[in-house]
Amino acid sequence: MSRIAESELIINNRGAIYHLDLRPEELADTVVTVGDPDRVQEFSKYFDNIDVKRQHREFVTHTGTIGGKRLTVLSSGIGPDNIDIVLNELDALVNINFETREINPVFRSLNIIRVGTSGALQADIPVDSFVASTHGLGLDNLLNFYRPEETDEETQLLQSFVTHVQMQGLSAPYITGAAPSLLKHFVEGFHQGITVTCPGFYGPQGRVLRLGVRNPQLIDRLTDFRFGQHRITNFEMETSAIFGLGRLLGHNCLALNAIVANRIVKEFSKDNKAAVEQLIIRFLEIFKNHF
Repeated sequence: MSRIAESELIINNRGAIYHLDLRPEELADTVVTVGDPDRVQEFSKYFDNIDVKRQHREFVTHTGTIGGKRLTVLSSGIGPDNIDIVLNELDALVNINFETREINPVFRSLNIIRVGTSGALQADIPVDSFVASTHGLGLDNLLNFYRPEETDEETQLLQSFVTHVQMQGLSAPYITGAAPSLLKHFVEGFHQGITVTCPGFYGPQGRVLRLGVRNPQLIDRLTDFRFGQHRITNFEMETSAIFGLGRLLGHNCLALNAIVANRIVKEFSKDNKAAVEQLIIRFLEIFKNHF
Protein backbone atom coordinates (compact mmCIF):
# COMPACT_ATOMS: atom_id res chain seq x y z
CA MET A 1 0.00 0.00 0.00
CA SER A 2 1.55 3.32 -1.09
CA ARG A 3 2.43 6.08 1.36
CA ILE A 4 0.65 9.44 0.87
CA ALA A 5 3.14 12.30 0.62
CA GLU A 6 3.33 15.19 3.09
CA SER A 7 2.35 17.64 0.35
CA GLU A 8 -0.88 15.72 -0.38
CA LEU A 9 -2.03 14.93 3.17
CA ILE A 10 -1.07 17.85 5.39
CA ILE A 11 -0.96 17.08 9.12
CA ASN A 12 -0.11 19.82 11.61
CA ASN A 13 2.14 19.70 14.67
CA ARG A 14 -0.58 18.37 16.96
CA GLY A 15 -1.32 15.48 14.59
CA ALA A 16 -4.46 17.06 13.16
CA ILE A 17 -5.67 17.40 9.56
CA TYR A 18 -4.64 20.75 8.10
CA HIS A 19 -7.81 22.81 7.47
CA LEU A 20 -10.22 21.28 9.99
CA ASP A 21 -7.55 21.00 12.72
CA LEU A 22 -9.08 17.72 13.92
CA ARG A 23 -7.52 14.46 15.04
CA PRO A 24 -9.26 11.16 14.23
CA GLU A 25 -10.45 10.56 17.81
CA GLU A 26 -12.14 13.99 17.86
CA LEU A 27 -14.73 13.02 15.24
CA ALA A 28 -18.08 11.25 15.78
CA ASP A 29 -19.65 8.78 13.34
CA THR A 30 -22.40 11.31 12.58
CA VAL A 31 -21.29 14.73 11.38
CA VAL A 32 -23.58 17.72 10.85
CA THR A 33 -22.23 20.41 8.53
CA VAL A 34 -23.48 23.98 8.77
CA GLY A 35 -22.36 26.91 6.65
CA ASP A 36 -22.23 29.56 9.37
CA PRO A 37 -19.55 29.14 12.08
CA ASP A 38 -21.90 30.79 14.61
CA ARG A 39 -24.46 28.05 13.97
CA VAL A 40 -22.22 25.40 15.53
CA GLN A 41 -22.95 26.65 19.04
CA GLU A 42 -26.66 26.79 18.20
CA PHE A 43 -26.41 22.99 17.94
CA SER A 44 -23.98 22.28 20.74
CA LYS A 45 -25.97 24.27 23.31
CA TYR A 46 -28.33 21.27 23.30
CA PHE A 47 -25.54 18.74 23.92
CA ASP A 48 -25.36 16.99 27.28
CA ASN A 49 -21.62 17.61 27.18
CA ILE A 50 -19.01 18.91 24.71
CA ASP A 51 -15.75 16.94 24.48
CA VAL A 52 -14.04 18.79 21.64
CA LYS A 53 -13.94 22.44 20.55
CA ARG A 54 -11.67 23.35 17.66
CA GLN A 55 -11.47 26.34 15.31
CA HIS A 56 -9.25 27.05 12.30
CA ARG A 57 -10.27 29.74 9.82
CA GLU A 58 -14.00 29.32 9.10
CA PHE A 59 -13.98 25.69 10.26
CA VAL A 60 -15.44 25.46 13.77
CA THR A 61 -16.05 22.02 15.26
CA HIS A 62 -17.85 20.87 18.40
CA THR A 63 -18.06 17.16 19.26
CA GLY A 64 -20.15 15.97 22.17
CA THR A 65 -23.01 13.75 23.23
CA ILE A 66 -26.76 14.15 23.31
CA GLY A 67 -29.08 11.43 24.57
CA GLY A 68 -26.06 9.17 25.03
CA LYS A 69 -25.06 9.46 21.35
CA ARG A 70 -21.94 11.15 20.03
CA LEU A 71 -22.33 13.92 17.43
CA THR A 72 -19.97 16.29 15.63
CA VAL A 73 -21.13 19.67 14.32
CA LEU A 74 -18.78 21.38 11.88
CA SER A 75 -19.00 24.67 9.99
CA SER A 76 -18.03 24.33 6.34
CA GLY A 77 -18.26 27.93 5.22
CA ILE A 78 -20.03 28.69 1.94
CA GLY A 79 -19.73 26.98 -1.41
CA PRO A 80 -18.67 23.77 -3.16
CA ASP A 81 -14.96 24.64 -2.95
CA ASN A 82 -15.14 24.53 0.85
CA ILE A 83 -17.05 21.24 0.70
CA ASP A 84 -14.16 19.76 -1.29
CA ILE A 85 -11.92 20.48 1.72
CA VAL A 86 -14.43 19.32 4.33
CA LEU A 87 -15.43 16.01 2.72
CA ASN A 88 -11.91 14.95 1.80
CA GLU A 89 -10.55 15.81 5.25
CA LEU A 90 -13.44 14.11 7.08
CA ASP A 91 -12.74 10.97 5.04
CA ALA A 92 -9.02 11.18 5.72
CA LEU A 93 -9.70 11.34 9.47
CA VAL A 94 -11.49 7.99 9.44
CA ASN A 95 -9.88 6.12 6.55
CA ILE A 96 -6.18 7.06 6.51
CA ASN A 97 -3.61 6.14 9.16
CA PHE A 98 -1.92 9.41 10.10
CA GLU A 99 1.17 7.59 11.42
CA THR A 100 1.92 5.48 8.33
CA ARG A 101 0.16 7.77 5.81
CA GLU A 102 -1.50 4.71 4.30
CA ILE A 103 -5.17 4.00 3.60
CA ASN A 104 -6.72 1.86 6.33
CA PRO A 105 -7.53 -1.73 5.35
CA VAL A 106 -10.94 -1.51 7.07
CA PHE A 107 -13.24 1.22 5.74
CA ARG A 108 -15.29 3.45 8.08
CA SER A 109 -18.44 5.13 6.78
CA LEU A 110 -19.77 8.38 8.25
CA ASN A 111 -23.25 9.88 8.31
CA ILE A 112 -22.83 13.43 6.96
CA ILE A 113 -25.88 15.71 7.13
CA ARG A 114 -25.99 19.31 5.99
CA VAL A 115 -28.36 21.49 8.04
CA GLY A 116 -28.69 24.91 6.45
CA THR A 117 -30.81 27.49 4.71
CA SER A 118 -32.12 27.64 1.18
CA GLY A 119 -34.44 29.33 -1.28
CA ALA A 120 -37.59 27.58 -2.49
CA LEU A 121 -38.30 27.22 -6.21
CA GLN A 122 -41.93 26.15 -5.89
CA ALA A 123 -44.82 28.38 -4.85
CA ASP A 124 -46.26 25.70 -2.56
CA ILE A 125 -43.11 25.51 -0.38
CA PRO A 126 -43.50 28.47 1.99
CA VAL A 127 -40.81 30.33 3.88
CA ASP A 128 -39.97 28.82 7.28
CA SER A 129 -40.79 25.28 6.05
CA PHE A 130 -38.24 22.45 5.77
CA VAL A 131 -36.89 20.53 2.77
CA ALA A 132 -35.08 17.18 2.81
CA SER A 133 -33.13 16.73 -0.42
CA THR A 134 -33.75 13.55 -2.42
CA HIS A 135 -30.93 14.54 -4.82
CA GLY A 136 -28.21 17.13 -5.14
CA LEU A 137 -27.96 18.52 -8.66
CA GLY A 138 -24.76 20.48 -9.19
CA LEU A 139 -24.43 23.50 -11.45
CA ASP A 140 -20.96 23.99 -10.02
CA ASN A 141 -17.93 22.28 -11.54
CA LEU A 142 -16.52 20.41 -8.53
CA LEU A 143 -17.43 16.79 -9.32
CA ASN A 144 -16.13 17.16 -12.87
CA PHE A 145 -12.62 17.07 -11.38
CA TYR A 146 -13.35 13.56 -10.05
CA ARG A 147 -14.88 10.46 -11.60
CA PRO A 148 -18.59 10.75 -10.79
CA GLU A 149 -20.78 7.68 -10.46
CA GLU A 150 -24.46 7.85 -11.35
CA THR A 151 -27.26 5.30 -11.22
CA ASP A 152 -29.25 4.64 -14.38
CA GLU A 153 -32.14 6.73 -13.04
CA GLU A 154 -29.80 9.60 -12.18
CA THR A 155 -28.31 9.50 -15.69
CA GLN A 156 -31.77 9.68 -17.25
CA LEU A 157 -32.85 12.45 -14.88
CA LEU A 158 -29.74 14.45 -15.69
CA GLN A 159 -30.19 14.05 -19.46
CA SER A 160 -33.78 15.25 -19.15
CA PHE A 161 -32.64 18.22 -17.03
CA VAL A 162 -29.95 19.27 -19.52
CA THR A 163 -32.46 19.16 -22.39
CA HIS A 164 -35.04 21.14 -20.42
CA VAL A 165 -32.83 23.86 -18.93
CA GLN A 166 -30.58 24.49 -21.97
CA MET A 167 -27.69 26.01 -20.05
CA GLN A 168 -25.39 26.74 -22.96
CA GLY A 169 -21.84 27.79 -22.20
CA LEU A 170 -21.81 26.56 -18.60
CA SER A 171 -20.12 23.55 -16.98
CA ALA A 172 -21.69 20.11 -17.23
CA PRO A 173 -24.14 19.50 -14.36
CA TYR A 174 -24.06 16.35 -12.23
CA ILE A 175 -26.49 14.64 -9.87
CA THR A 176 -26.32 12.33 -6.86
CA GLY A 177 -29.07 10.90 -4.68
CA ALA A 178 -29.30 11.16 -0.90
CA ALA A 179 -28.65 8.11 1.28
CA PRO A 180 -32.00 6.27 1.60
CA SER A 181 -30.99 5.09 5.09
CA LEU A 182 -31.03 8.72 6.25
CA LEU A 183 -33.74 10.21 4.05
CA LYS A 184 -36.39 7.79 5.36
CA HIS A 185 -36.31 9.47 8.79
CA PHE A 186 -37.13 12.93 7.41
CA VAL A 187 -40.58 12.59 5.86
CA GLU A 188 -43.12 13.97 8.32
CA GLY A 189 -42.92 17.76 8.38
CA PHE A 190 -40.52 17.89 5.43
CA HIS A 191 -40.99 18.65 1.76
CA GLN A 192 -38.81 16.39 -0.38
CA GLY A 193 -37.30 17.04 -3.78
CA ILE A 194 -34.22 17.84 -5.84
CA THR A 195 -31.91 20.52 -4.46
CA VAL A 196 -29.89 22.45 -7.05
CA THR A 197 -26.45 23.64 -5.94
CA CYS A 198 -25.07 26.83 -7.49
CA PRO A 199 -21.46 28.13 -7.41
CA GLY A 200 -22.57 31.60 -6.29
CA PHE A 201 -25.40 33.58 -4.68
CA TYR A 202 -26.14 36.30 -7.23
CA GLY A 203 -25.77 35.60 -10.96
CA PRO A 204 -25.60 31.80 -10.55
CA GLN A 205 -28.96 31.94 -8.73
CA GLY A 206 -30.51 34.34 -11.23
CA ARG A 207 -30.25 37.48 -9.09
CA VAL A 208 -29.76 40.69 -11.02
CA LEU A 209 -28.30 43.75 -9.29
CA ARG A 210 -26.01 45.68 -11.67
CA LEU A 211 -24.89 42.78 -13.85
CA GLY A 212 -26.99 40.99 -16.43
CA VAL A 213 -27.07 37.18 -16.48
CA ARG A 214 -26.50 34.75 -19.34
CA ASN A 215 -29.53 32.60 -18.48
CA PRO A 216 -32.36 34.96 -17.49
CA GLN A 217 -34.91 32.13 -17.70
CA LEU A 218 -33.00 29.91 -15.26
CA ILE A 219 -35.42 30.10 -12.32
CA ASP A 220 -38.47 29.47 -14.51
CA ARG A 221 -36.81 26.45 -16.11
CA LEU A 222 -35.74 25.02 -12.77
CA THR A 223 -39.24 25.48 -11.37
CA ASP A 224 -40.92 23.88 -14.39
CA PHE A 225 -38.64 20.82 -14.58
CA ARG A 226 -40.27 17.42 -13.97
CA PHE A 227 -38.95 13.88 -14.28
CA GLY A 228 -41.51 11.30 -13.19
CA GLN A 229 -42.35 12.14 -9.59
CA HIS A 230 -39.26 14.31 -9.22
CA ARG A 231 -39.21 18.11 -9.20
CA ILE A 232 -36.73 20.77 -8.11
CA THR A 233 -37.74 22.15 -4.72
CA ASN A 234 -34.92 24.54 -3.79
CA PHE A 235 -31.41 25.73 -4.44
CA GLU A 236 -28.37 26.66 -2.36
CA MET A 237 -24.56 26.24 -2.50
CA GLU A 238 -23.38 22.97 -0.90
CA THR A 239 -25.66 19.93 -1.26
CA SER A 240 -24.54 18.48 -4.61
CA ALA A 241 -20.88 18.61 -3.56
CA ILE A 242 -21.64 16.81 -0.28
CA PHE A 243 -23.74 14.14 -2.01
CA GLY A 244 -21.31 13.66 -4.90
CA LEU A 245 -18.10 13.41 -2.88
CA GLY A 246 -19.88 11.51 -0.12
CA ARG A 247 -20.95 8.77 -2.51
CA LEU A 248 -17.52 8.49 -4.13
CA LEU A 249 -15.92 8.18 -0.69
CA GLY A 250 -18.56 5.74 0.60
CA HIS A 251 -20.33 7.90 3.18
CA ASN A 252 -24.07 8.36 3.83
CA CYS A 253 -25.20 11.90 3.08
CA LEU A 254 -28.32 14.00 3.46
CA ALA A 255 -29.23 17.70 3.34
CA LEU A 256 -31.93 19.43 5.37
CA ASN A 257 -32.76 23.07 4.71
CA ALA A 258 -34.94 25.69 6.34
CA ILE A 259 -36.55 27.75 3.58
CA VAL A 260 -35.72 31.39 4.24
CA ALA A 261 -36.74 32.74 0.82
CA ASN A 262 -39.29 31.80 -1.83
CA ARG A 263 -38.02 32.98 -5.19
CA ILE A 264 -41.35 32.36 -6.93
CA VAL A 265 -43.61 34.41 -4.66
CA LYS A 266 -40.75 36.82 -3.80
CA GLU A 267 -40.92 36.40 -0.03
CA PHE A 268 -38.21 36.29 2.64
CA SER A 269 -38.60 34.90 6.15
CA LYS A 270 -39.47 37.46 8.81
CA ASP A 271 -37.47 35.43 11.38
CA ASN A 272 -35.06 33.09 9.62
CA LYS A 273 -33.11 32.46 12.82
CA ALA A 274 -36.24 31.02 14.43
CA ALA A 275 -36.79 28.78 11.39
CA VAL A 276 -33.25 27.43 11.63
CA GLU A 277 -33.65 26.91 15.38
CA GLN A 278 -36.77 24.81 14.80
CA LEU A 279 -34.94 22.73 12.18
CA ILE A 280 -32.08 22.12 14.62
CA ILE A 281 -34.50 20.98 17.32
CA ARG A 282 -36.33 18.70 14.88
CA PHE A 283 -33.09 17.16 13.63
CA LEU A 284 -31.83 16.48 17.15
CA GLU A 285 -35.11 14.78 18.08
CA ILE A 286 -34.79 12.45 15.10
CA PHE A 287 -31.08 11.90 15.76
CA LYS A 288 -31.72 10.79 19.33
CA ASN A 289 -34.49 8.41 18.30
CA HIS A 290 -33.21 6.89 15.06
CA PHE A 291 -29.42 7.14 14.82
